[in-house]
Parts: sequence; C-alpha cells; structure tokens
Amino acid sequence: MMKASPAARSWIAAGVRYELLTRVLPALRHDMVGPVSVMRMGVLMLKRQVEAPQIDSQACSERVALIDAQVAELLDGVRLLRNWELADNDEGIARSELAQMCVALLRPAFSLQGIQLEMDAALEQPTADTEELLPRAAALRYLLLCGLNYLHDACTEDCIIRIEPEGARGLLLRVVPVEVEGGQPGMPESAVVHCAPRRLAIDAVALQSLADDLGYEVQALGEETVRISLVER
Repeated sequence: MMKASPAARSWIAAGVRYELLTRVLPALRHDMVGPVSVMRMGVLMLKRQVEAPQIDSQACSERVALIDAQVAELLDGVRLLRNWELADNDEGIARSELAQMCVALLRPAFSLQGIQLEMDAALEQPTADTEELLPRAAALRYLLLCGLNYLHDACTEDCIIRIEPEGARGLLLRVVPVEVEGGQPGMPESAVVHCAPRRLAIDAVALQSLADDLGYEVQALGEETVRISLVER
C-alpha cells in the first residue's frame, strides 16, 4: 500500500477544515442575517418618519443611530469570515476568547443533539487583567473546533463537554456523562451512529491530520478526553 504523500495529507487536513467551516456556517449566517433584518426594519420606520406631515428629527436620529450600529455589527461579521483564512500575521487571540468564541459557534447545534458545552470559570471569566495573545488565531480556532467536534461525534447519549485550562498554554476537553430521567438516553436513534449534521464524523485520524498540518500537538485519550497545546511545535 502506498503511503500518503505530503500533498495528500495537506488535502486531508483541508477537507477537515472545510467540514468544520460547514458546521459553523449556520451560526455565522445567523449572526449576519440578524443585523440585516434589524436594518430593514429601521429603514422602513425611517421612511415612514420622513414621509410624515411633520418630521420628528429626534425619532429620525434614533433610527439612523440604530442602522449605523447594525452596519457596524454586520461589518464585524464580514471581518470574522475573512479571519477564517490561515494567515500567519493575524493579531492573535487570548485563550479564554478562543474558548468562548468556539462555544458560541457550536452551542446551538450541539444542544439539538443533547450535548451541552461548559467552560471552566477561569476561561469564562478570566481573572488576569491581560491575557497572553496566542498567534495564529484562525489555526487555533480550527484546532479547538476539531477537538470539540471529535468528542461530539463520539457521543452516543446526552453528555456535557467541558473545556478547562491545561497549564499556561493548553486546553483540556472532557466528556462528562449526565443523568437522564428514566435512565434512557435523550439522543434520537438517527443521531447515534454519526452525530454530525452532514453525517461525516470527525474521528481521531481527522483530528490528528489537522493538528499535524497546522503544526500543533493534540492527544486524544479515547473518545472522552482531548488535550490540546496552543503553542506551535
């Protein structure tokens, strides 16, 4: 059997990144559609104000401010899409911000499968005034998303996935079982084999392939624990 060439391994990692991006696209799309809906309503109300016999300048100013705020929010969403590119010259990201961002992207889809996401208090509310910025934010985002989806796809019943700090520059992902009333798992049978929305599970090979391609170290301990180093090898 022929061994996979470096180019083939890179294509495997690219496929994993594509799958991860596909999974979070609904959340990204929702975050961008929201401001557009608010802007459309704001424009409609502003049009009515302008067409009124007496123009209420205060109300018009409020509508313009609302639209301006939604445009800024929409631009942030567009900027976030650009930040998914694997650039080496990004501004970096703090560990707690990385965890919070990935949880926000995955929580809606995971919840539909009966899987909860929890963060350690040190990540949810960091006590340090200034956290160290870790370089290559996009690469770290893909890496953490991959680790979380690996545990997600291995779950066959309701569970909690906890994200905890590991040392100064690492993360520990753990699956914690939860008690279900009646002793029956809450996950439907159709979701047991592959929990992924597109029925394409992230397994240990996919996780390791992505980590190797990005240049980081991960350690999958069975299907319930993943250790991730946020520092390049």
